[in-house]
Amino acid sequence: MLQPLIPELIILSTALLVLLLDLVITEKDFLGYVSLFGVIVALFFSLSPVIPLGSFFSSMLIVDRFTIFFDLLFLLASSITILLSLHYLTTKENVHGEYYTLLLLATLGMMLMVKAADLVIVFLGIETLSLSIYILAGYLRTEAKSNESALKYFLLGAFSTAFLLYGIALIYGATGSTNLSAIATAIRETNLLQNPLLLISMGLILIGFGFKVSMVPFHMWTPDVYEGAPTSITAFMAVGVKAAAFSSFLRVFLSSFPELRPTWVELLWVLSVLTMTVGNVIAISQDNIKRMLAYSSIAHAGYLLVGMIAGGEFGISSILYYLLAYTLMNLGAFGVVIAYGTKTDENVLIKDYAGMGFKYPVLAFCMSVFMFSLAGIPPLSGFVGKFYIFSSAIKEGYIWLTIIGVLNSLISVYYYLRITVLMYMREPGKEVILSLSNPALIAALFVTTFFTIQMGVFPNAYMELARASVMGW
Repeated sequence: MLQPLIPELIILSTALLVLLLDLVITEKDFLGYVSLFGVIVALFFSLSPVIPLGSFFSSMLIVDRFTIFFDLLFLLASSITILLSLHYLTTKENVHGEYYTLLLLATLGMMLMVKAADLVIVFLGIETLSLSIYILAGYLRTEAKSNESALKYFLLGAFSTAFLLYGIALIYGATGSTNLSAIATAIRETNLLQNPLLLISMGLILIGFGFKVSMVPFHMWTPDVYEGAPTSITAFMAVGVKAAAFSSFLRVFLSSFPELRPTWVELLWVLSVLTMTVGNVIAISQDNIKRMLAYSSIAHAGYLLVGMIAGGEFGISSILYYLLAYTLMNLGAFGVVIAYGTKTDENVLIKDYAGMGFKYPVLAFCMSVFMFSLAGIPPLSGFVGKFYIFSSAIKEGYIWLTIIGVLNSLISVYYYLRITVLMYMREPGKEVILSLSNPALIAALFVTTFFTIQMGVFPNAYMELARASVMGW
């Protein structure tokens, strides 16, 4: 009966085990390795034939290739975040067991979101994820910016959740169901397309997801929260929360509102252009690398919306490939930011990176790979991801949207390459002395760098995996 939820149960059990071990273990790094082991075991079972495919629990949950792909993505993001956290928390001298427990519970929320075949489960998954991230954003309790980050995220997150919940209530009022497939059937068979209640509910649900994916104009929280949160949590939010939101966004709109596609595609066309443009233009003026990456994250949400607008098997496959590539290159970029920080100074100003290429050439090489990939420079995974996304849009006839996307990508080259120029073509502005012997940090940077390059040079296997995951949509 519980077979479909084995990976989730493993994550939950690991979270509870870490909470209990925290009471008796004095070496807190051990808790990080226990968490990592639990994530790896869950990853193994996600790939195992033990997990059956189909609908379960009165069609409240669904397990298919789409959910398996995203489970692997979430668990990959979680495991790399744990590796980064082992270094970051030690540097901060602020290691507590509840950090890893909350990280695992956030991962659990993501996995519930993608398996949800009912809007009630979508809501429960979002809340499980959000409540954990609210607390983690304010984990550095003695730092004012961390407290501000948590408070802003909580208040705005609660506000957006109200929109989502109200949208769910209205869709239930219009169709008599919260099940995704039942909603689509009711819309198709009872001629609800002109019902204003249906359109309003769809708009409210769109606002709720828009907040989670940092879509303009629901993005205002992103730079402040990313800047104030612990850097390891900022990395997790930038990739994990965004991927989870997009997985649920795709499932809900493609499963429940296919009849309303012309309406929501028009809305997303405008929102995609705004999101790409605002994110890239404002990123140019940032002098804090975490804020720059926050606006970069907003811009990438715009690119992902292009794939959703294009739709079809190719468009959705492109989104999956892009999210995998984005997860690796963004976690890697934040990993370098973590590695370049010290106990007394996190060195998050862009000018702090001047001269890194001379003193820490390996670290600078890794950062260059991630910046080039985020900018969409071949032959890295970021370029291939954008190529697939824009190709799907051209295939469906969205020529102007593609042109705007390519122009935005060109704008982004400036602020990404600015960091590379500073690392290799400027004298150091201050002395930065690092300790880069932590094996967890080295492993995280190696994995992210290697696969950012490998996914770009040999993309076919990953794209075929993405295609297989959306087959039949």
